[in-house]
Amino acid sequence: MNELLTVLKKNVREYGMYIALAVIMAVFTILSNGLFISSRNIANLLNQTGYIAVLAVGMTLVIVIRHIDLSVGFLSGFLGAVAAIALAQWNWPVWLAILLVLLLGTIAGLLTAFPVAQLGIPAFVASLAGWLIYRGALMLVTAATGTIIVPNESFNAIGNGYIPDLFASASFLPNVHKTTLLLGAVAIVFFIIGQISDRRRKLQYNFEVLSTGLFAAKLLFISVVLGFITWILAGYNGMSWTVVIMLAVVLVYDYITRRTVIGRHIYAVGGNPEAAELSGIDVKRITMAVFASMGLLSGLSGILFTARLKSATPQAGTLFELDAIAAAYIGGVSAAGGIGSVTGSLVGALVYMSLMNGMNLLGTDISLQYIIRGLVLLFAVIFDVMTRKRKS
Repeated sequence: MNELLTVLKKNVREYGMYIALAVIMAVFTILSNGLFISSRNIANLLNQTGYIAVLAVGMTLVIVIRHIDLSVGFLSGFLGAVAAIALAQWNWPVWLAILLVLLLGTIAGLLTAFPVAQLGIPAFVASLAGWLIYRGALMLVTAATGTIIVPNESFNAIGNGYIPDLFASASFLPNVHKTTLLLGAVAIVFFIIGQISDRRRKLQYNFEVLSTGLFAAKLLFISVVLGFITWILAGYNGMSWTVVIMLAVVLVYDYITRRTVIGRHIYAVGGNPEAAELSGIDVKRITMAVFASMGLLSGLSGILFTARLKSATPQAGTLFELDAIAAAYIGGVSAAGGIGSVTGSLVGALVYMSLMNGMNLLGTDISLQYIIRGLVLLFAVIFDVMTRKRKS
């Protein structure tokens, strides 16, 4: 028990958000008489989280290098409208429309980055200009028709469809999505193998690790949680394509940030840009790459949101950037830069969206919802400042 308390104190930033997520889910489950934890609601919650989590992943890297991007909300809405126009009016195939949106998103990210990296203009100002431009562009492309309905079922399945059950059977576990169960089991196995591998690597370099007993307890606890979530999803329609895309983005970016040279350079720039420059890191190139990545993910977020609604609206993207920033901060990203993780931002997005979902289930007034969301964000930033002061 003493070791557990010591570990929690040393890693309060990392474990705090998991505790917050567990508390929020438990409270709303009790207050909603179990409706919150139902298979249908959890599936809807994850689908609602998808487009915000994708934005939060990109925003994490932007904040890590000590910048901000306010343009991503309406950029996402505008690119979603471009996808809708390409499919509904130009009759483009789905793959080409998606490729166009991702390409335009990357270019938009580079355009935002150029004045920041090359001219030294504050990212707040440069991205605020983008916010206004993409807001106007979204209104412009939807002015003639208003809401643009997307008739393409293949595209709409990205936001509303579920992976097929390859092992459907009426005799074995009826009404349970067996493919989702299998994927969940595979994920648990890979998680355990990865954790054991990381532990062995740390021991080789004499890094501090958890005791064998506490390490085993951690693996068991997380495996049970993953298994429980998988079982809930399997009880509805299984895993959605939105969840698959969201998890794929998180896995790819988590690998990039933790296992590649560019990932180490990103954190080096965020920790101390001057020292990173003196050590040979091209800070301008890193800045351009991070903002380009943010633009790419904005395009993907727009695709997920448009597919979910099966349409593009003039209001699409409103407050998306603030939701993404809030999710990143709740997930442990430091306002001072240099600290934060992709997986943490995913959990932060789940915390933030669980809060919204639970309040909607309880019929909480929208004005109170905004106040509560603001207080949660304020608490997250205060928590970040306090933990940094304690470490220093």
